Amino acid sequence: MKFSGGKRSSMILLAGILALGVACSKTPDDAQLTSQIQSKLSEDSGLHGKPITVQTSGGVVTLSGTVDNETQREAAARYASAFPGIRQVVNNLQTDPQTTSVPATPDSNPVAQVSQPAPAKPAAKPRPSTPRRQTQPDSREMAANAPAPPVVEKAAAAEQPAPAAQAAPAPPPAPRRVTIASGTSIAIRLVDPIDSEKAQPGQSFRATLDAPLPSDGDAVPSGYDVKGHIEEVKSAGKFAGQSLLVLQLDSISVSGKLYSIDADPYRRQGKNRTTNTAEKVGGGAAVGAILGGILGGGKGAGIGAAAGGGIGGGVQAAGKGQQIQLPSETVLNFTLRSPLTVTLADQGPHSDRQKLDAPQ
Repeated sequence: MKFSGGKRSSMILLAGILALGVACSKTPDDAQLTSQIQSKLSEDSGLHGKPITVQTSGGVVTLSGTVDNETQREAAARYASAFPGIRQVVNNLQTDPQTTSVPATPDSNPVAQVSQPAPAKPAAKPRPSTPRRQTQPDSREMAANAPAPPVVEKAAAAEQPAPAAQAAPAPPPAPRRVTIASGTSIAIRLVDPIDSEKAQPGQSFRATLDAPLPSDGDAVPSGYDVKGHIEEVKSAGKFAGQSLLVLQLDSISVSGKLYSIDADPYRRQGKNRTTNTAEKVGGGAAVGAILGGILGGGKGAGIGAAAGGGIGGGVQAAGKGQQIQLPSETVLNFTLRSPLTVTLADQGPHSDRQKLDAPQ
């Protein structure tokens, strides 16, 4: 088929237009994208001259290097993502800790304006490059609109008044000197057990004050430590004799000080076994005499009485008299023979030991 000259020119023009459209619609390669992003970063006055490395691979841009602050870091990522064909921006930029968070310019640091005037900056030399066409604020303008640095907040916090100091604890009560009159009954509770069969004269024992002591002022609280000793002790024998126990109080400890006690001794005596022994011996002799008389007349009665008495005495000799045993927690009562004066310097021990009845 043959075309005329006019039709041939039209076909050539149409083919050229189609080729141009295909060329314009082609996506830039990685090298072109890298060059375009670096050029855009150089146009920003805050990012110009910063050590920023741009790498592009398959539409993924990786930014690395160092900038002054977070505002510049975000601006660089925004520039890189604005180009067609960029699918992802990996922002590995780091902020330099040696620089301030906000550039020290008169427009971006109000604190610097108050404390001292910023030095005048020399006029920037014009660059021969083509004037930029900027449609978004650069990193310096963004930093200028950022909030004031946190140093102002710290200064304000330092001006706040310190919290009030806690109230001091109440002082201890003043010492009180009190006197317990003579004739007052003192009830104590034993800590150490006492047994007339094992105890020895002069042996000490421990106890606590069982009930408060009335005085001419404040009562002496219960629970204070008391000490005493065994003044006399006798153990019951096998045939005759009674057990005997005599206790004497020595001192009381009140508010860390010892005070001597002058009180009547506590005296206790076991039951008498002598009468019971005689009855048992006599009974054995009578039974023996009856049996002897039946078996051998008068002489047999005498022999039987002696034998019966021996049997009865032997049985009684095998036993012992009653011992006195005062277990721990036993309550004993003494009576003051002389007044007792003590100084109360605390609230008292307030003993919570279980109270038992005094032995009869």
